[in-house]
Amino acid sequence: MQKTLIILLILICNISYSKIGFFNKAKIQYEKNNYDQAKLLFEKDIVFNPKSTESYLYLAKIYKKKQQFDEEEKNLKTVILLDPKNSQAYYLLALKQIRDGDFKLAEKNAVSFKKFCSIKCEKYQEIKKLIKKSKS
Repeated sequence: MQKTLIILLILICNISYSKIGFFNKAKIQYEKNNYDQAKLLFEKDIVFNPKSTESYLYLAKIYKKKQQFDEEEKNLKTVILLDPKNSQAYYLLALKQIRDGDFKLAEKNAVSFKKFCSIKCEKYQEIKKLIKKSKS
């Protein structure tokens, strides 16, 4: 019985370490521009922590850099689904929609961004200017 308890504790510690370890390692690889390695590690982090909004956000950024825009959008929408007040996801999604020419959705997400923005919202004005400029 005691042996089983010890093994269980070791497994729990390893899983907890993996949750932290994969994300931190992924972030380091991302900062080094090793996007393929970072992508793999963020995906592993999501396996252990399926509600890791930060991992999904980084995956969206990686897909943007790789010009895989549908995957970028999927990951941003996942962040919003998991955390409906995540202003960064709304901001990045609005920028993606401006690139796509979907100005109505971009405006909708810009409003959501402004609503949940916890910092000074100069970026909201930036989005509005980009929408206006892109429409003309």
